[in-house]
Amino acid sequence: MPEFLKLMESWDGYAPIGGTSIDEAAVARFLDLVTNKGRLPAHRQEYLLREVITTSDFPSLFGFTLERDMLARYKAAVPDWKAYVRTGTVPNFNLAERHKVQGNDTLLPRVAEKGEYLVSPMAAGYYTRRVYKWGRQFDISWEALVNDALDAFGDVAQRFADAVTYTRAYNATNLFCVAAGPNPALFGAAVVDAADAGVITNVGVLPLTILNLQTTLALMARQVDISGRPLGIRGKHLVVPPDLEVAARQILTSAQITWTNAAPAVAVPLPTSNVIPQMGLQLHVNPLLPVIDGTGTDDTTWYLFADPVDGAAIQMDFLRGYEDPEICMKASDKVASGGGAALSPFSGDFATDNVFYRVRDVHGGVVLDPRMAYAQVGP
Repeated sequence: MPEFLKLMESWDGYAPIGGTSIDEAAVARFLDLVTNKGRLPAHRQEYLLREVITTSDFPSLFGFTLERDMLARYKAAVPDWKAYVRTGTVPNFNLAERHKVQGNDTLLPRVAEKGEYLVSPMAAGYYTRRVYKWGRQFDISWEALVNDALDAFGDVAQRFADAVTYTRAYNATNLFCVAAGPNPALFGAAVVDAADAGVITNVGVLPLTILNLQTTLALMARQVDISGRPLGIRGKHLVVPPDLEVAARQILTSAQITWTNAAPAVAVPLPTSNVIPQMGLQLHVNPLLPVIDGTGTDDTTWYLFADPVDGAAIQMDFLRGYEDPEICMKASDKVASGGGAALSPFSGDFATDNVFYRVRDVHGGVVLDPRMAYAQVGP
């Protein structure tokens, strides 16, 4: 690399990186490594990346691929999960309990003249909650950072913030959708509420249509508590994969439902008002559903949730006082030989000159009341 070192010492012979002669084979190998085209084990890919990241060729390769728009930074499509997932906080990393008390809200018994007022039995249960740490470290050699003329690493903090947003959305989605489809801890033909031991049916096999949405809304409204009291749950949030977005929007915005009779002679249109748009349902397109669901019906499975204010099926918790992620750099442990203030974090650590970034987020999720959600696994 003598020519490259000369360019660093002088502006003579300067040329934009797009005009620099770079071996296409090296670029291809670099891209294959970054995108893990060879499906290497995680530890093997990490080892090779660490080996590459310390070479003087790395900034040129990274800058070259950026200029060619081959490693463009994309805005992640993140679902608006907070609309249908309850959020809360816990004080520490220990198991916490969310209690559920039932009783005293059922039908009042008639009291005879001079009769005694009887005590109503109470039922109490709880859901267990816990939070965990999630994070990542990123380090880069000081030489690569100095040579980074295109500021390829200038958005590390923003990338970490995006990673937190994506991780939270993924984990929230994973509470109700797993590789086997709808989470069996929340959905089933006979799923058990962990707090009150009630047995609930909240899964079906209906495709997304106007009539099937009406049926599912009615099934949710007919759910009862352990004493048999109807809850009148209103389905408020319709969550669908991207493949069902158009069908869902048609259902939620169409003014009429139209059938034709099955008579072979004449087909007669029978328009009827579509009242679904008047029920205030909110549509949520969750792009993570087909990522998590590996059943083959990921593009036809849809979910209905009650509003978390009325009752929650799932909850995401955060560590109290640490609701926001921590994104930071490691302070340099070097000091100038002449004394004075500590050096900039960008000067790297004493042992290796490496510059370290780190992100930490603390959260966890829990399945709550299955009555507050319904899943339909379409054909």
